[in-house]
Amino acid sequence: MELAFTGRVIEWRGPAPYYFVPVPDEESADIREVAAMATYGWGVIPVQVRIGEVAFETSLFPKDGTYLLPLKNAVRKPQDISAGDDVTVEMTVRLGA
Repeated sequence: MELAFTGRVIEWRGPAPYYFVPVPDEESADIREVAAMATYGWGVIPVQVRIGEVAFETSLFPKDGTYLLPLKNAVRKPQDISAGDDVTVEMTVRLGA
């Protein structure tokens, strides 16, 4: 399943700051339809992602009926992405991971 969307980077402050892009409602609904085939436990969904010139693999976190896409520093820093920035995400949900 391939998806594309634009989202605003948010920062969650815990013991260390974490950065996420919330997956919009419509795309989250599409993901929920295939979640049972994609998850490897705890509701996380493995994905392949491209933001700008950086491609990476990670897992979406379920949150209040939608999903959060985590952004590691290795993705954010080379592209100077910060909280509040809008980013375009190209994402493939890895089914049967």
